[in-house]
Amino acid sequence: MLTEEQNRTLTQVGPGKPMGELLRRYWQPIGGASEFDNISVKPIRLLGEDLVLYKDLSGAFGLVQRHCPHRRADLSYGFVENCGLRCNYHGWLWDENGRCVEQPFEDTAHPDARFKDKVHATAYPVKVQRGLLWAYLGPQPAPLLPNWEPFFWENGYVQVITAVVPCNWFQGQENSIDPVHFEWMHSNWSRRLKGQTGYAGRHLRIEFKEFEYGFTYHRLVEGMTEEHERWAIGRIALWPNCLGPNQHFEWRVAIDDENTLFVIWHWTPVPIERWPYVQGRIPTWEAPVIDPLTGRFVTTHIDNQDFVAWCGQGTVADRTKEHIGPSDLGIILMRKRFMDDLARIERGEDPSGLIRDPAKNERIMLPIADRKYLVEGKSLADMLADPFTDPRQFITIAGQPRSVTAEVYAAMGLDAEGNALEDVRADRVFAEVGASGKKGVAWWSS
Repeated sequence: MLTEEQNRTLTQVGPGKPMGELLRRYWQPIGGASEFDNISVKPIRLLGEDLVLYKDLSGAFGLVQRHCPHRRADLSYGFVENCGLRCNYHGWLWDENGRCVEQPFEDTAHPDARFKDKVHATAYPVKVQRGLLWAYLGPQPAPLLPNWEPFFWENGYVQVITAVVPCNWFQGQENSIDPVHFEWMHSNWSRRLKGQTGYAGRHLRIEFKEFEYGFTYHRLVEGMTEEHERWAIGRIALWPNCLGPNQHFEWRVAIDDENTLFVIWHWTPVPIERWPYVQGRIPTWEAPVIDPLTGRFVTTHIDNQDFVAWCGQGTVADRTKEHIGPSDLGIILMRKRFMDDLARIERGEDPSGLIRDPAKNERIMLPIADRKYLVEGKSLADMLADPFTDPRQFITIAGQPRSVTAEVYAAMGLDAEGNALEDVRADRVFAEVGASGKKGVAWWSS
């Protein structure tokens, strides 16, 4: 168990708090770029700060404080210009660096005063990477945005998914290094939810290995040989607040001390008959957490089941009352590494896992299980025959919109009912995106 002080240290993320200062030193995913296909301004809360994310008319993204430095008007009601975000109250215009570039009345009536040069808005850099939006809230110079290997994969369908989970981020990240919960939550409990009986194979051994970018955890289950990739390669708890990747990354981004932005970057390889495949727009959608009919948590999908566990511990878990056992070794190792990183920051050093060398960041390889399938692909027949690769079985998280399901089916060479088309080659599916990036008329819209 932890002391109250240790628990606060690991869970409080606002400005000036030790963990808040640590997390600010890493780029954080904050949503999908395609969210801004139909909007230009979005209020967000991140690491205890109220901010406004916008995309101006030039296509540049900005992230600035929510309340205008002039008279504290809400900039989430502002409007974008060719360069920046304009306050709807008195028209002050702010660029992505927080610089005030125009004050209409002041510039007209008192042009020599240059009052706009005397005020500044809090602003943070934003970058786009393979459909994801990233923000950096820490001290300069910023580290490099990591170029993880999966962002270079080709011939696959990508979707970005978000959810707001009403609990502290650290409960989610501890879940990222907890292999035994798969047996009980995602296997045995799932069976009971479906009215089934019986039990999944027991875990026989678990191991944890630390490396530069986090940990790998390895689990050996009854009926599994030591050559199985879940034991031989394992799964990654990516530092500091991510699970994955294998077929997807899952980030647990702290909104504040009591809420977490859950962000998924999900990859589905298309059948090799469909190669070459180039995706156009990468969709973004928000997943449900609570069932509106029952007021209870959604429990049908893997990540939704995890949310039940996270939130069931309380908004902020009281770790002074826990009883850590042998299955929790990964939790112990993770907590120690965070404490070590906090000490590094106090000494004026970088925490672990930051990347500053461009040569090192060209394409960062990770120990990924199922790499052969994820990179080299399978035929459609082989994909459909395996429940773990069948693209019709989206078990990650609930709520996939029908429009996204339709795009996935079209990318895979399936009809609207999920049946294989007579000829699944790319040139026979009108929804395919060619190398030009232009999408034709989809068969389901005709």
